Amino acid sequence: MAEAHQAVAFQFTITPEGIDLHLSYQALNQIYLSGLRSWKKRISRIKNRIIKGVYPASPSSWLFVVIAILATMYMQSDPSMGLITKIREHLPLSLSLSAQGQTVLSVLLFSTLLWLSLILALRFCLKLLLSYHRWMFELHGRISTKTKVWATLVRLLSSRKPLLYSYQTSLPHLPVPSIKDTLERYLESVKPLLDVAGFQRMTRLAAEFEKSLGNHLQKYLKLKALWATNYVSDWWEEYVYLRSRSPIMVNSNYYGMDFLYVTPTATQAARAGNTITALFLYRRKVNREELNPSRIPGTVIPLCAAQCERMFNTTRTPGEETDVLQHWQDSEFVAVYHRGRYFRLWVYRAGRLLSPREIQYQIQRILDDPSPPSPGEDKLGALTAGNRMPWAQVRKQFFSSGVNKRSLDCIEKAAFFVTLDDQEEGMMGENPSVNLDRYAKSLLHGKCYDRWFDKSLSVVVYKNGKNGLNAEHSWADAPIVAHLWEFTLATDAFHLGYTTDGNCRGEIEHSLPPPQRLSWDIPLQVQTHVSESLAVAQALADDVDCHVFPFREFGKGRIKKLKMSPDSFVQLALQLAYYRDRGTFCLTYEASMTRLFREGRTETVRSSSNESCAFVLALEAGEDREHCRKLFRKAAEKHQNLYRLAMTGSGIDRHLFCLYVVSKYLGVESPFLKEVLSQPWRLSTSQTPVQQMELFDLVNHPEFISLGGGFGPVADDGYGVSYIIMGEEMINFHVSCKHSCTETDSHKFGSQISQAMMDLMTLLNPDFKEATKANPDKQS
Repeated sequence: MAEAHQAVAFQFTITPEGIDLHLSYQALNQIYLSGLRSWKKRISRIKNRIIKGVYPASPSSWLFVVIAILATMYMQSDPSMGLITKIREHLPLSLSLSAQGQTVLSVLLFSTLLWLSLILALRFCLKLLLSYHRWMFELHGRISTKTKVWATLVRLLSSRKPLLYSYQTSLPHLPVPSIKDTLERYLESVKPLLDVAGFQRMTRLAAEFEKSLGNHLQKYLKLKALWATNYVSDWWEEYVYLRSRSPIMVNSNYYGMDFLYVTPTATQAARAGNTITALFLYRRKVNREELNPSRIPGTVIPLCAAQCERMFNTTRTPGEETDVLQHWQDSEFVAVYHRGRYFRLWVYRAGRLLSPREIQYQIQRILDDPSPPSPGEDKLGALTAGNRMPWAQVRKQFFSSGVNKRSLDCIEKAAFFVTLDDQEEGMMGENPSVNLDRYAKSLLHGKCYDRWFDKSLSVVVYKNGKNGLNAEHSWADAPIVAHLWEFTLATDAFHLGYTTDGNCRGEIEHSLPPPQRLSWDIPLQVQTHVSESLAVAQALADDVDCHVFPFREFGKGRIKKLKMSPDSFVQLALQLAYYRDRGTFCLTYEASMTRLFREGRTETVRSSSNESCAFVLALEAGEDREHCRKLFRKAAEKHQNLYRLAMTGSGIDRHLFCLYVVSKYLGVESPFLKEVLSQPWRLSTSQTPVQQMELFDLVNHPEFISLGGGFGPVADDGYGVSYIIMGEEMINFHVSCKHSCTETDSHKFGSQISQAMMDLMTLLNPDFKEATKANPDKQS
C-alpha cells in the first residue's frame, strides 16, 4: 500500500557486503517539517509566556528601565540610593571584570529587579481595579466620579494589546459571601414558592443552620478560598459533572445549530472541509493566544479565558466512581464516523494544515468507501451515551490493550470528533417547524451511537450540507463554545467560501494518503454491553420533546427603546408563560457567568422573585395597566440586580453547594442543606450570548442568522429553555421537556412564550398592538 510505504522513513537489509540501507527522503522530509512545526510552536509558547508574564508591561520596557538608570548614573546621580553599590560589593570575586564592567553589571541587576518590582506593582494595581464591581450597579447616565476615575485607570493599564491569557494572573479571586447574606437571599428567593407554613419551616431550618453548623463549614470554605484559585470551580466540575453516573447525552451535553435560512453549500464533503478548516484555524489562534480576551460588552473589563485551554484534544474518560478529563497538548488529526465506520483523518502534512479542498477530497474518500463496519463497530459509540459505570468497566477490560486501545486512542486524542450524518436536516420542506425540532433532537442525541459524547467537541455534518455541534459540558460552559462556533460559521461562509459549484477552494495534492480506517476486535460480550447502553440511551432520547422556533415579531431593538434589559424582558415572559402553562410558580434557574473572577464558571440567577410573581399575578388578575407597568419595571429591575449580584460573586447557589460539599467531607448532616440541594429546577433557562457581531453583517446579509443552541430538560417534570437574541428583530427559542410527563409539552409552552412576549410588549407599548394589526405579515 502506498500509505504504508510513505509511513516508513527507511528500510534496511543484511547483505554479504554489509548493511544495505534504503532511505526514503520524502518520508524523512515529512519528519523534518513536522518536527520544525513542533519546535516553532514551542518557541511561540515560550515567547507568549514571556509576553503575558510581564503584562501589563512589555518586554521592551526592561530596556527602557536599564537605559534610564544608566543615564542617571552617567549624570552622577544614584537613583538606587546606594543599592547599586551594595550589589557591586557582593558580586563574586571570580568575575574578572573591570570597575566599569562591574558597575554596568550591577546596574543591569538593579534595573531588572526594579523592572520586576514595577511589573508586580502594576499587576497588583490592575487586580485591585478589577476587584471593583460597584460600577455594575450604577444607573445608566448617573456614573459616579469614583467609577469614572476607576474606568480611566483600567483603560490606562489595559492600553497594550493583550494576548488571550494576559489578564489571568490579574483577575481577582472569587470571594466567599457571608453566611448571613446567603441565607437571607435564599429565603427571599423561595418565599413566593412556599405557603406560610412551608416558609416558616425553611426560615427555622436556616436559622438553626446559621447558629450551629453554618459558621463551622464557612471556616473551611474561607480556608479553601485562601489556598485555591477558585473555591467553587474544581468541586463544581467534579461533583456536578464528572461524578455523575447517569448518561451525559441529553442530561449534560448541549448543542449548537447552523444558520437558520442559509446553507452555504449542499455538498456534504465541502461543508465538512470548510468546517474542519475553520475549527483548526480557531485552534491555531487559541494556541498562539491571538484571540482577543473576552470582555464585558461595551467595556474594557476582561473575562477569564481559562476554559479555552481544554477546548481541543480533550476527552472525558469514564471511571467507576468519577470520570477524568484528559487533555493533550496537540493533535494533527480528527476522528470521523460514517455509516458505522471510524476513520482517522490527518489534517496536517509536512507541518502545514491541509487546504479546505484537500480536506474535502479526504472526506469524499470516506463517503465513497464501500467497506462495511466490522462486527460490533457500528453502534460502539452507544457506550458513551449510556450510564457511565458500565462504560468504565468495559473500557478497562476490553479497551486497555491491543488493537482496541490503539483505535480508542485515535478517537480520544483527536482534535475533535466528526460525524458525517446520512440524514438531511434544517428548516426545509413543507413543514419547516417540525423539521427544526427534528434537527435539534438530532444534534442533541442523534441515533445515540453515531456521536462520541465523551469528546469535548463533536461536529455533525449532514447529507444536505447542514452542520451543527454537540459539546461535552464538564470542560467549559456554553459561551466558550458559542464563541468558537460563531467564528467557525463566519469563517466558513465569509472567508473560506465556496466555488460556484459548491466545492471548497484551494488546490489538491493527489498523493495524500487516504484516511486510515480504525480497526476493532469487538467480542460478543462487548456487543452485549453496547446493546444495553444503547437501550438506556434510546429510551432517554425517545423521551425528549424538543421545539425550536424563531420569534420574529420583535427583538432587542424594540425592547431597548423601552429602556429595558432584553434579558429581563425575556425572563419575565418566561415567568408569565410558565404560570399560564402550570397555574403556579416554580424554582427558576438562569445561568450567569462568574468569569470576572479567575477560573470562574457560572452562578444561578433565581429569576422567580417576589417582584416577578407579584407582576404576573396582577397582570393575570386584570389589574390596572399602569399598576401592572410599575410592577413590571420593578420586577425587571429586581432581575437585573440579581444578575449583577450573581456575576460579582454574591450569588446563592454555588456558596450553598460548596458548604454542602464541606459537610459531606466532614461527615455531618445538615437538614437545611440537604433540602436546599434537593429542590428541583422545573424551569431551567439560559441565554446564548452573541459575542462577535462584527463577524456577521446582518444589515446587508440578514439571512445569515444563527439559530443558537439548546439543551435537555433538567427536571423530569420541567422545561429547559435556551434563547439567543439575534440582531435587532429576532429571538430564537429552544424548548425541551419530556414526553413521559403528562403536564409538559414543548410546543404548548413555546406558544405560551410567544403569547407572553406579545402581551408584555403590548402592555408596555400599547401602539405595538395596532402596529402588529397593520403589518400581519410579520407575525409567524
